[in-house]
Amino acid sequence: MIFNLNDKPSIANRFVAELRNVNIQKDQMRFRRNLERVGEIIGYEISKTLEYKTIEVETPLGIAKANMPAQRVILGTILRAGLPLHQGLLNVFDDAENAFVSAYRQHHKNGTFEINLEYVSCPNLTDSVLILADPMIATGASIDIAIKALKNYGVPAKIHIVTAIASRDGLNYVKRLHPKATVWMGALDEELTAKSYIVPGLGDAGDLAYGAKIQD
Repeated sequence: MIFNLNDKPSIANRFVAELRNVNIQKDQMRFRRNLERVGEIIGYEISKTLEYKTIEVETPLGIAKANMPAQRVILGTILRAGLPLHQGLLNVFDDAENAFVSAYRQHHKNGTFEINLEYVSCPNLTDSVLILADPMIATGASIDIAIKALKNYGVPAKIHIVTAIASRDGLNYVKRLHPKATVWMGALDEELTAKSYIVPGLGDAGDLAYGAKIQD
């Protein structure tokens, strides 16, 4: 399944627009906060898909019934750009366990690149609900590699993929390789450049959130 927040007008559209805005992007704190807000909104929407159990809660005046999540949630993110989006999800699922994947593009002189996976930290994923965050799905290769690496730690009952902006090609790639995963996005862009950058996109989410890095 695919859910695009841009399909129905809401306050999420403002946050995505600000993420794209070249002038607002100059404020790194605001950029991070807007990614966090997108994560919070999508996290709330994902919460509606979980299984729940009814419990009784003692109040000062009596007993109240409440519906509580019955599934174990694991929040995963691709470093470093995914951290603000991850924090937004963590604000919603504040008792979730967490997984981290270090994956990056290694560019070659001929203009091609490959995804290098350097580090994985993950709890047991067996029968959990895995929510994997990456702010941009360009080619979809990073998400694919991350999911395959995380499955070495157990097979989740359900996988949700959360992104601020996806390209059409990247989305199709991910859905072809992981058809049972549900993809949640802030917006979908149709164009992908020859160097695999999303257009109009928003630029390099990691650099905008944490400052430009020295290129190898």
